[in-house]
Amino acid sequence: MDIKQVRADFPILNQQVNGEKLVYFDNAATSQTPLPVLNTICQYYLKENANVHRGVHTLAERATEHYERVRQQVADFIHAASSNEIIFTRSTTESLNDIARGLGDNILQPGDEIVISIMEHHSNLVPWQELAARTGAKLKYIELDNHQELDLNSATEQITPKTKIVAVTAASNVLGTINPIKQIVQLAHHAHAWVVVDAAQYVGHHVVDVQDWDADFVAFSGHKMLGPTGIGVLYGKQDLLNIMHPVQFGGEMIEDVTRQRTTFKKSPLGFEAGTPNISGAVGLGAAIDYLNKVGIKNIEKREQSLANYLLPHLQKIDHLTLYGPQDHHTGVFAFNLDGLHPHDVATGLDLEGVAVRAGHHCAQPLMHTLGVTATARASLAFYNTKEECDQFIQSLVAVKEFFSNGLG
Repeated sequence: MDIKQVRADFPILNQQVNGEKLVYFDNAATSQTPLPVLNTICQYYLKENANVHRGVHTLAERATEHYERVRQQVADFIHAASSNEIIFTRSTTESLNDIARGLGDNILQPGDEIVISIMEHHSNLVPWQELAARTGAKLKYIELDNHQELDLNSATEQITPKTKIVAVTAASNVLGTINPIKQIVQLAHHAHAWVVVDAAQYVGHHVVDVQDWDADFVAFSGHKMLGPTGIGVLYGKQDLLNIMHPVQFGGEMIEDVTRQRTTFKKSPLGFEAGTPNISGAVGLGAAIDYLNKVGIKNIEKREQSLANYLLPHLQKIDHLTLYGPQDHHTGVFAFNLDGLHPHDVATGLDLEGVAVRAGHHCAQPLMHTLGVTATARASLAFYNTKEECDQFIQSLVAVKEFFSNGLG
């Protein structure tokens, strides 16, 4: 990987913030978007902009061809069996809500169980809470082990013959852990439960093979994998999409409408009501092209190298608590400094040009389990550097010393 060339594709990184060189360590929230993706979106609007699936004129056919070509790109990227298993949504959040409403409302009965992990983002927690409340199902949690990783013994205990849905994240947005999805899927399928995977923090960082996972549904977002905001993906096995009901209704997704009755198209179009985010899909396709050009395995190797470099430096800082396993980590580091609120830490770092996230990271039940209300979080991407890690550590120590000693 030519890191200089890579960083040249991300001009947003070449700026100063508060008089300091920008270090963008908030990649778990939103990754930056390279020039080839931005240029592709621009060219779409300059040469192809038209609605899809609805016109026979040249621009409409160009737009439709491009939109459906990206659907196949996504299928290939995650190793789906067919592009018909790829539904475009606005986000991971919308994808997960679509499953809860379109499938869960139709299959769950009072007394059935939904099992999720305590480390879930609210997007993969609140829809299941609401589904349980609507149907009378019981919501259960897989807990953490002593290393703050997913406890497979807890998973074995929680998943029972009453379990109908198991929903887990592939990679935590807080703990710096990757979950054993294949093992969880095996446990769930043994109990005849369906598995929903939130892969928002995984896709774009690691090779994804949904068929190897044998996951029933997988959700992720474009803006966390170099693409634009407002575009998400819902993957579902074809046989499950065939029994899933649409939750949005209107144009494009219909087969036939009479005065009193409507029939719907099969997947994927039956789940894509209205004009879709065409430019978002175009941008997502360009992001996949970029990721493939750099190489997912190269990206995974570089990000792990950066994480391995940063981990011991954080652990050397006195009075710093790092959450998640202490002997290995992905590029997501949630931490607290004794006596300092995470928002103060993040503000102090911003004054040093370092962008991190502070708060509960949409994972309040996990925060309660960790015994905190919030953390600061630094998250890496392959376009970051060891020099930026050094600047982050130096700035973090400076912020700590400032709040400890003041201007004196």
